[in-house]
Amino acid sequence: MKIEQHRLKDDSVEFQESPNHGGKLEAGEPDSIIIHYTAGGSLDGAVRTLTNPARKASAHLVIGRDGSITQLVPFDTVAWHAGKSSYDGRSGFNKYSVGIELDNAGRLTKSEGGYTSWFGRTYPGEEVLHATHRNESQPAYWHTFTEMQINLTFDLCELLIGAYPIESIMGHEEISPTRKSDPGPAFPLDKLRTRLLVRDRVDEGPDDAAPTSGKVGMVTASRLNIRSAPGLGAERAGPPLPRGTMLDILEESDGWLKVDVRSRGWVSREYVAL
Repeated sequence: MKIEQHRLKDDSVEFQESPNHGGKLEAGEPDSIIIHYTAGGSLDGAVRTLTNPARKASAHLVIGRDGSITQLVPFDTVAWHAGKSSYDGRSGFNKYSVGIELDNAGRLTKSEGGYTSWFGRTYPGEEVLHATHRNESQPAYWHTFTEMQINLTFDLCELLIGAYPIESIMGHEEISPTRKSDPGPAFPLDKLRTRLLVRDRVDEGPDDAAPTSGKVGMVTASRLNIRSAPGLGAERAGPPLPRGTMLDILEESDGWLKVDVRSRGWVSREYVAL
């Protein structure tokens, strides 16, 4: 696959233009990717919804469970996928991002015959994950994604990173945490970020990069202070790091990690998942 004129080019990709879109993206190019699930029963149903003018919703790409891909909006154009959204001081992510929808039923309810979606379809246990959402405290049942969908999403994100100045990959659940839960715990969002974003940063590295331990971490607190030295009394070395920020681990000392991100400093070990 390749991107030409802001469209995905491949024999397996269908382009079906949605009327639900705005003008050009901020600065003409996307710098973020937002991952969604459709909370529906099929790719065709999702495409019908996202091309229906009355629904006022769209996305750039929809990926079916069999690996089928439909593009609805060019990558340099605003698609209406994020809705009311904000993250790290930024709001209105339709203006900055590519939206990728994956055909998936989302949250399920355990029933006599299996696990039932909000629209009434029942799924077998082998298509269900029992797990706790990153924004919740109790486990729930979630429709799993197919291996084909996950692999394609990784490949597409890598392709977009090569074509546009992509700096972040997030779930809808992170930019609209009080409204949305997609893509949910069944999608390996943190693995996707680590593989594509952290790898690139480690490979490129700043000219004066310090040796790393070879470990990476992810911030698990909603906001994590970064300090000039290990200790709560040390001055802050920069703005707080939001949940999901990926870190290169340089050193560990008495419950603190020296990390490299946009700024270098020390963070509490308690709030970093290695």
